Parts: sequence; structure tokens; C-alpha cells
Amino acid sequence: MRHDGGMISVVIPTVNSERLLPRCFDSLIAAAVRGVVREVIVCDAGSTDGTLTIVDAAGAHLVQSGKGRSLQLADGAAAAKCDWLLFLHPETALEPGWEVEAESFIDQAVMERPRAAVFRFALEDFGGEARRAEAKAALRTALFALPFGDQGLLIPKRLYQKIGGYRALAQMEDADIVRRIGRSRLVSLRSRAVNVSRAPKNRLRGFTLTLLHALRVPCRVLAKL
Repeated sequence: MRHDGGMISVVIPTVNSERLLPRCFDSLIAAAVRGVVREVIVCDAGSTDGTLTIVDAAGAHLVQSGKGRSLQLADGAAAAKCDWLLFLHPETALEPGWEVEAESFIDQAVMERPRAAVFRFALEDFGGEARRAEAKAALRTALFALPFGDQGLLIPKRLYQKIGGYRALAQMEDADIVRRIGRSRLVSLRSRAVNVSRAPKNRLRGFTLTLLHALRVPCRVLAKL
């Protein structure tokens, strides 16, 4: 059953994302053809490269925003017209077929108990380090209900608004919003969010932040560590 509101508004925060954005846009084409994605909103924080040219060529809606990913995401959500929001980082491309699973998730949504969903974290690398990073992300999501922001976030607009949405200029905005969504309302989809390579992070610091988050230490405190 197709819901009123045109299904999904995709919100993408950018700043000098010229190299990353085409790959992200490409992963949305099939969903747009199917009618699952009805609008793509790019919230830009002052790009000086070719990002805005790419946005214009793709026919996406541009929102000029201030610096800070949390502010960009909040501004994009405020401009969205559809009943469902998909927050996606520019370095993330959803794997082919994701729109079929997303549509099924939306069609099975219970209005009285709205839930949000994230995709499985993946890296485009073929090495063993990438596979280990993926395994750690899966464990982190399963044990602590703490997905990475680059796993995407699919959420009904009314749930997003009910929990207060992204807080402008909030620190660790991804951890902040999933904490307010809550484990019982967060679903892990089978489809993957495939990300470009990134520099290895400090493992000890990452583990410490995850543990402190699980203990519900305020995000403003975690951001200072």
C-alpha cells in the first residue's frame, strides 16, 4: 500500500563534496524511478568546489545552511515535504535494491508505534581491515544500538518531530538522535550503506566513546573527550 506524502525525502549535508556526491546520487536513481524517493534535499555549508553545480545538474533541491552537520540536517528536515526522511552522508551509497526493502519497511510501519531504520555499514575496500571494520560496526549496532551516521537513517517525519529532531549545533549528532529514538524503535535493515575509504580511527578512543554512550553519558560531555 502506497502511503500519502510521497514516501521519502532524502537529506544530504554537504561541504566541498564534489568528489563524493555523484556516487551518492547514483544510488538513489532506481528509488526515484520506482517512486520511493520523491525529493532529494542537499543542505550545503558553503562549498567552494563544484558541489553546487552537481546539485543543480541532478535536479536536487538546494538549501543553504550554516556550518555544522547537525544544523545542516535540521535545516534539510525542515524543508522536506514527504512523510519519511532518509538522512544520508555524501560519502555513502546505498547498494542496489535498497529501495525495495525500504518500501517494505514503510508499508509495514505501524502508525501507533513508529520505528526508524538504519542500513548495514560497509566499506568499498576489499582488504581484511575493511571487513574487520564492518564486523565491529555490526557488533556496535547490535550491542549498543549505536549505528554510525554513515549507515543512513530512515525515519518517519512524525517520529523525527516527536523526539525533537536533529538539534542545531549539537555535538555528536548521530549518537544524540539515536539515543532519543531508543533501541526498541530502531531496526537494522539487510541492505548495505557502502562508504568510501576513510582513515583509521583511534580504536581505544572509539571503544571508550561507545562504552560511555551505552552508559548514557551526555553527548556534550563525550564531545569534549
